[in-house]
Amino acid sequence: QVHLVDSGGGLVQPGGSLKLSCEASGRTFSGGAVGWFRQSPGKEREFVAARRWSGGIPYYADSIKGRFTISRDVAKDTVAYLQMNSLKPEDTAVYYCAAGRPIIGTITSSSGYNYWGQGTQVTVSS
Repeated sequence: QVHLVDSGGGLVQPGGSLKLSCEASGRTFSGGAVGWFRQSPGKEREFVAARRWSGGIPYYADSIKGRFTISRDVAKDTVAYLQMNSLKPEDTAVYYCAAGRPIIGTITSSSGYNYWGQGTQVTVSS
């Protein structure tokens, strides 16, 4: 069993930055993938970013490409990050990290992940 804790959300002005963290316990991310998803009120959960823990190209939603970066802690196999720059009001949402072993074609889908964090609120407002 993997327990994920995501953190780092908060209130930020448009154009600002936040760095979200996702820490796993019970098992490392090694051998799998980590993803970030978000959900705004009245909307379905949507994909934000993902990467396979072993490396390779990261995946990003078009809406955040060039502004967000998914990364891993180089010293630990249990911590992943989402650096968010140039934040916009439309980025306001609850952000969730997810872990699992998505098969080909599912790394950008919530169905590819077995474990989820509790969510951290990101609010972009002046």
